[in-house]
Amino acid sequence: MASRIGLDLPKYPLDRREHLRIPVRLYLSFSGGKVRGEGTVLDISVGGCIIKSETQVHRDDIFYLQLSLDDSEPPLEVAAMVRSVSARGIAFKFLRAAQENKRLLAFVQSRASDHHEKSPLKVELAG
Repeated sequence: MASRIGLDLPKYPLDRREHLRIPVRLYLSFSGGKVRGEGTVLDISVGGCIIKSETQVHRDDIFYLQLSLDDSEPPLEVAAMVRSVSARGIAFKFLRAAQENKRLLAFVQSRASDHHEKSPLKVELAG
């Protein structure tokens, strides 16, 4: 209907994210100050992650996250700040040192290439 009255809307919403998000299901525990929690990582990128957790957190809280990437290796530890809390989950932004973590980068890059091969959509980056 909107296109009939001249209001052509884009088919895909504009995504302002810096980093490609990779859907995952990873166990995570986190702690900061007197708060400790656990949850499930729903997606991850080199810049952050979204988790589901029953733990109450607030925007700008800083936590140390322990992500279980693989049963055969110790959890990956990264520092992150709560960017937002919504019905979708808790969005964490990794602090700079975490973004330079070689294990995190290798994990995300390996999952990104797996995800890209399975995805039916072609992603084009402007550059």
